[in-house]
Amino acid sequence: MTVHLVGAGPGDAGLMTARALELIARADVILFDRLIPDGALDGARDDALLIDVGKVGGGAQVPQEATNTLLLEHGRAGREVVRLKGGDPFVFGRGGEEAQLLRGAGIDFSVVPGVTAGVAAPAYAGIPVTQRAMAAAVAFVTGHEDPGKDETQVDWPALAAFPGTLVFYMGVRKLDRIASLLVAGGRRSTEPVAIIQRGTFADQRTVSATLGDIAQRAAEAGVRAPAITVVGPVAGLHEELAWFGSGPLAGRSVVVTRARAQASALAQRLRALGGRVVEAPAIRIEALDAQLPDLHDIDLLCVTSPNGAHRLLEIARDARALAGPAIAAIGPGTADALRAGGIEADIVPPRAVAESLVEALAGIELRRALIARAEVARDVLPGALRARGVAVEILALYRTVAERLDDEARDAARDADYVTFTSASAVRFYLEAAGTPADAQRIVSIGPVTSDALREHGLEPQIEAQQHTPEGLVAALLADVAPGQLF
Repeated sequence: MTVHLVGAGPGDAGLMTARALELIARADVILFDRLIPDGALDGARDDALLIDVGKVGGGAQVPQEATNTLLLEHGRAGREVVRLKGGDPFVFGRGGEEAQLLRGAGIDFSVVPGVTAGVAAPAYAGIPVTQRAMAAAVAFVTGHEDPGKDETQVDWPALAAFPGTLVFYMGVRKLDRIASLLVAGGRRSTEPVAIIQRGTFADQRTVSATLGDIAQRAAEAGVRAPAITVVGPVAGLHEELAWFGSGPLAGRSVVVTRARAQASALAQRLRALGGRVVEAPAIRIEALDAQLPDLHDIDLLCVTSPNGAHRLLEIARDARALAGPAIAAIGPGTADALRAGGIEADIVPPRAVAESLVEALAGIELRRALIARAEVARDVLPGALRARGVAVEILALYRTVAERLDDEARDAARDADYVTFTSASAVRFYLEAAGTPADAQRIVSIGPVTSDALREHGLEPQIEAQQHTPEGLVAALLADVAPGQLF
């Protein structure tokens, strides 16, 4: 087995490499930093060991020695280990030190480069770090050197004389000193500077200034790490070339409470629209040990959720195993999930509620029905069918269980503008994990059943999707943000 030193990129999950995603999916152990993209670990195996070894500037620190110990322990045990770092592991990421440690211990390793923040954050702010006639060279500099060193490794007079763009990593708290040293070395105090906070994340923001006033402007704006600082004429292109964060949800934050395995598509859609997504998966889908019964005498197979569709296709293994009975999906979202597995539902009511499916089945002659659903679910559908004399069998495919939220996720969720709910179980478990949404937060429901669950807890959703799918939920959210506009 091998230890892989993997760069996760600067924050936008879309910038992760195919190789990084491949290794995350097969790793036994993942040691990850905090500055990795949201959802970066969604593809990890359920049984993988995930260990947070992140460091936050000015805050709690996991000593590098502790990370080294874990690398050696799991590497020597013959496990496949991914050391997942924000950005690129060999650009101010201590990846070189970890590679030396592994080589010295005789442990095989590989390196997977990642998009580094010093290039990506300026690009997302509309700043090319090189530009013909403006900058033919670029220098990457740490703004936070090893505090244990007796003297600086940066030749500040030479850096000030460098004929090109300067890009500083991790220098937010030392901006005043950096600017003063550059000006003392000969750089003009009027030279353009841009500082990009949380580059490539949905809440990225840029503060433009000059060397003479960047420290003051950044302090007034409350700029905090992580941030990249760009010094040079190219920094002045920000206003002309800025392109990122201009979608209809720009400046708004949205809580996604879906199970982690389901949340990625919804989160990606919201981010593509400019929103800042707070992933607060209050539920987790736990597969049950189930076997597909003989469908020979079954007239109707009812699938009551997208989760049920995914699990049904897993145990069937082949779409041909479901041949025979008519197939009913409770709504468009469930029909889409079946279609992705090669199954076209025969009956799909327009509203994703059991009552609507009962109406759609009213004129169909049935003897035996199989309902594929969660372990605990409403009895509206089986009750209505049994009342008609139909023999009903329940196939329990999965259960929904609570997922713990850490303090950081809980605080971020409490500060968001919108909270989205896509199931009744998400309502119950989110309220247990994070508490009641604040009065200023707008509650978005995917449909009537979820809305009823909210009302049972004393909450009235301000927004309910007309189409009971994630896309319908997004459409309802956009209509609330900008009424009357088409997207």
